[in-house]
Amino acid sequence: MDLKLIDKIALVTGSTAGIGFATARALAAEGAHVYVNGRTQKRVDAAVAMIRSQAAATRVDGIVADFSSAAGAEAVIAKLPIVDVLVNNVGIFEPKPFTEIPDADWYRFFEVNVMSGVRLARHYLAGMLKKNWGRILFISSESAVQIPPEMVHYGMTKTAQVAVARGIAESLAGTGVTANSILAGPTESEGVGAFVQAMAKQQNKSKEEVEKEFFEHVRPSSLIKRFATVDEVAALATYVASELSSATNGAALRVDGGVVRAIL
Repeated sequence: MDLKLIDKIALVTGSTAGIGFATARALAAEGAHVYVNGRTQKRVDAAVAMIRSQAAATRVDGIVADFSSAAGAEAVIAKLPIVDVLVNNVGIFEPKPFTEIPDADWYRFFEVNVMSGVRLARHYLAGMLKKNWGRILFISSESAVQIPPEMVHYGMTKTAQVAVARGIAESLAGTGVTANSILAGPTESEGVGAFVQAMAKQQNKSKEEVEKEFFEHVRPSSLIKRFATVDEVAALATYVASELSSATNGAALRVDGGVVRAIL
């Protein structure tokens, strides 16, 4: 299937590993000119080299930026003033009891997970509307719908992403630009994999045992009873970023393994 992404300029934030990297790789394979982003030059260079090694003809470059402040978005915009596809993937998470989350953590999570996408979308929309074509994606989470009690501050930012994406979409009525959010379920990304490994070591159990118990007790509503792969999430993101998704706008699309039980 031709997703008609050849020569489209795509920026994927937080894309040196995990869902972001898988999405950047998939977009590059479809012919887009992809910009990978990470916080260090070493990580960015490694990700760019890995994508290029898988297909010599792909066009991929890197931009180093830390989105813990407005300076991150400013640095990206200065290097890349116009994009056709914006995938707001960068995000942080941390399990912590609600009563132990200080104000600073709430602001830090909102700054990285929400404001990074707000700032970039606010800038790139003008260019997209001028072309009358563009795609804005927020990689959210099933935690936007089912707020995890072990990290309420994270869930709050994921809900905010869904709201921002829908609000942007409302402002794009009748244009060729769309804005959507993707609700990823528990996914075996780099961060989650490290977390599960640490839990396994702490409990003196195998990784497989910890994963099984996670879906028995923490996410029992999962229908696939396993972590999704980053490529499974990236497949949906790549489609939504494409020309073929033109009738999909303002949606919160699930690739959650069936964790969310609500029909709507």
